[in-house]
Amino acid sequence: MADKITEAQLFINGEFTDAVSGETFSSTDPATGQEWARVAKGDREDAIRAIKAARTAFDEGPWPKMSGKERAEKLNQIAEGIGKAQQQIADDEVHDGGGTMRKAMLADVPGAQATFQWFAQCAETLPDITNLEGSLFPPSENYVRREPYGVTTGVIPWNFPLLMAGWKIAPSIAAGNCCVIKPASFTSVTALDLARVIQEADLPPGVVNVVAGPGGSVGEELASNPMVDKTAFTGSTEVGRRIMQLASGTVKAVTLELGGKSANIVLDDADLDIAAAGVLWGTFLHNGQVCESGTRALVHRAVYDEFLSMLVDRAGKISIGNPLDFGTDLGPLVSRQQVETVERYVAIGKDEGATLVIGGSKPETLADGLDREAFYNPTIFAGVDNTSRLAQEEIFGPVLSVIPFDNDDQAVAIANDSIYGLGGGVWSADVDRAKTIAHGMRTGTVWINDYHLIDSKRPFGGYKQSGIGRELGTFGYDAYRQVKHVHVNPQAGRDGHVHYQMLSANI
Repeated sequence: MADKITEAQLFINGEFTDAVSGETFSSTDPATGQEWARVAKGDREDAIRAIKAARTAFDEGPWPKMSGKERAEKLNQIAEGIGKAQQQIADDEVHDGGGTMRKAMLADVPGAQATFQWFAQCAETLPDITNLEGSLFPPSENYVRREPYGVTTGVIPWNFPLLMAGWKIAPSIAAGNCCVIKPASFTSVTALDLARVIQEADLPPGVVNVVAGPGGSVGEELASNPMVDKTAFTGSTEVGRRIMQLASGTVKAVTLELGGKSANIVLDDADLDIAAAGVLWGTFLHNGQVCESGTRALVHRAVYDEFLSMLVDRAGKISIGNPLDFGTDLGPLVSRQQVETVERYVAIGKDEGATLVIGGSKPETLADGLDREAFYNPTIFAGVDNTSRLAQEEIFGPVLSVIPFDNDDQAVAIANDSIYGLGGGVWSADVDRAKTIAHGMRTGTVWINDYHLIDSKRPFGGYKQSGIGRELGTFGYDAYRQVKHVHVNPQAGRDGHVHYQMLSANI
């Protein structure tokens, strides 16, 4: 599908460069199974180069000393540059990860723009200094300074490479930090597209660096290097634990956004037509390769059969095909390996006694040139036991488990019976009832009569093993600022100084 092989280099200290080793790796378009891009393969030495560039930029460069307004101007330039390059970025996003052009143009590109615009607003409007009123030790003055950490690093996942690059870069540099990010090896190109936009915005060298390469070398260096002050990671809970271990060596600050197995609760008073569309959207967006996907549908027993029938009927109408076609609902999964993972879990679900009501297979026919082995039909299991592996483990694919419940308390208990707590939904005509359920769910975000609506101005993150900390909103901005308390005693003499009262008069 790609006319030519795209070449992508690392971005270090304001310049595009080959890896020290000179090695590259191929990126395969999952829709066709064909190589479409060749990316410089960074290694530990390249990661160290980038970290040193960021360290020098922070310690000696102008970026942390600039006013919030000046930094905001640069972030807004980046947002504008993303808009100008939107078609190229969207094309690359589709070729790299298999998401649809509709998703790229309606969510990924505008979402990245909005992220830089929001954090530009934070840099310009949120105060760095807050005065603290009152003191146990008058007439002292007390205030809090919010200061950048220094050098931050971010490791981003393959499912939303452009958007997640923005989530890691924008708050970091808005707060005055300098950063290094590593995109996933499956999907490195759009993070490097973003680096091109950043270069054109003329930020000082070293403020932003992008190093593609293996997680075992580049990613581990970014998490463990003592020159790094904070690290952030989005991805699996298993790798998140490893990031925590590596960061603990120098007691780095960490932000982790990890796995999920979110519950979408449909009450007996819900508008079933709207709820059915919402549950399918909550599950099958990007083939379920979304951390907060609502892959457990908890449905009140009074409407269970009717609602299940609606889900099956509508799931069968989801279009699967060429992701470059704006009318396509679902393209391929990110790789054949991911399809194999889905197939394993479908087999597990059958073995556990769940009823497969639709899907569970690859499409029979696809347009010429598409790799059938990378596609999978939307799949729904009924009668799922919430303690089963199908309901408990993150599949990261287009598989929905439909689970009955009898009352609101039971729905909350089932929703909370998970090691994860990232997202969740409640569908009801009674908003107060829905709010009561939402408040009982141990999860970072709950949508009522909606799903998957993530706004750069609102916090996002998980409970339990879904992560630590929050991204986006003012919480996401403050995650990249340290807090310093400054106490000022204006007294020039001994009177009013507590230490003179506490120590011997002879001192």
